[in-house]
Amino acid sequence: MAITDWPEDERPREKLLTHGPRILTDAELLAIFLRVGTRGQSAVDLARVLLGRFGTLTRLCNAPAAEFAAVPGMGLAKYAQLQAVMELARRALAERIADADLLDTPTTVRDWLRLRLAHLPHETFCIVLLDARHRLIEAVDLFHGTLTQTSVYPREVVKLVLARNAASVIFAHNHPSGAAEPSHSDELITRNLKDALALIDVQVVDHLIVPAHGAPLSFAEHGLL
Repeated sequence: MAITDWPEDERPREKLLTHGPRILTDAELLAIFLRVGTRGQSAVDLARVLLGRFGTLTRLCNAPAAEFAAVPGMGLAKYAQLQAVMELARRALAERIADADLLDTPTTVRDWLRLRLAHLPHETFCIVLLDARHRLIEAVDLFHGTLTQTSVYPREVVKLVLARNAASVIFAHNHPSGAAEPSHSDELITRNLKDALALIDVQVVDHLIVPAHGAPLSFAEHGLL
């Protein structure tokens, strides 16, 4: 049955307009994005197929183009639309924190870093530079590849902090194929960088590990700073 044949108060778009997006299921929200289904499938049915295939919204949104486009009813045009939505979300969150005290908005910062890093197929080390009022100066993806204490250079971090006149920093890096648990190398990197920045009186506020799926882990909350 087509969604247009459903009772009006059960249709995803009408539910959203009446009650807001929070009450909708993942499949209903995705159906609004899809707009139409395929032969014999409503948009909600197709959304359920996609979620069943990829497991979670995160995996779906971060799927490679070829894998996403291989699903019947999808294609590269729909993949491009989904990636545009994701980029809009990243930019909207970046605007929200641009003039805020980042220490007062930890959830927004985590959501932003998750959108920025979780989808990347390779490890990336990001440094979030803050001014004296903990407002965002800039976020820079500084190192890429397999991150070890020998591939993340304190000298480069110190140079960047001095160049941007940062008063404090937040570190973040992703674990593309693993959980959020920090490795021994992650702890060594953090300790080395914290010691280097202490020499120029710059505080390390936190180091967040962003897994491919799930919530980021905070070094500060786990007593690892």
